[in-house]
Amino acid sequence: MSPTTLLGQATVEFVVAALVLVPLFIAIPLLGKYADLFQATEAASRYVAFEGMARNSSSSWKSDAELSLEVRRRFFSNSDAPVKTGDAAGDFTANRNPMWSDNAGRPLLAKFEDDVKVSTSVSDKNAVVATKAFAPLLGLGTHNWYDATVTIKPADIPNFAPFDKIGLSTTRRTVLLADAWTARNNGQIRSRIENGGVLVYPIGQIKPVVALIGLIPPMVNDPAIVVSAFDWDVVPCDRLVGGC
Repeated sequence: MSPTTLLGQATVEFVVAALVLVPLFIAIPLLGKYADLFQATEAASRYVAFEGMARNSSSSWKSDAELSLEVRRRFFSNSDAPVKTGDAAGDFTANRNPMWSDNAGRPLLAKFEDDVKVSTSVSDKNAVVATKAFAPLLGLGTHNWYDATVTIKPADIPNFAPFDKIGLSTTRRTVLLADAWTARNNGQIRSRIENGGVLVYPIGQIKPVVALIGLIPPMVNDPAIVVSAFDWDVVPCDRLVGGC
């Protein structure tokens, strides 16, 4: 086989290989950018869910519109974006992540308002039905199930099949079950119980009588009876492993 024939064969093989490898080399960075976008979507859904849990009240739960503004600016805008209340991400270069663009420099998120959406719900998931009756008496919330969904729709890549008509979108969801039966400190626990009414604190109705008995000298009444005189942080010995 002549050198010319070998050269021609090698050229053909190179062209065939290039037809396969060049699109692959172009696609690898693009797939990495998609993966980064998906990771940001996951982080954004967690942020939205934890925002609800921290507030722990349906009356102060932010609307989907407010959360959408925050997510677009803090998770899908430029990485050094300041954290400001009511700040919105604009559809211009300064507010975009420079990594999230195609091979021609077009942004993968063409329009923030259309391509990044937030959906939330807050509901009651208390396992015991009776808790609903006691929650108002104790000043407790019942909304403890926070469901956050963030959806993004990256733009198609013109003249780059199959990404030119792929219609890609991804959704990430985070659900948190919080404990609505909480208090800030021991004083709040005590106050809620003592002011909860007869169903919660029946001894409260006879507290003056018991307190009067507590005035009897210790030699007759030993130890002296004092209503609610106990340490909230002490666990009774019969509740400990091994008992008293």
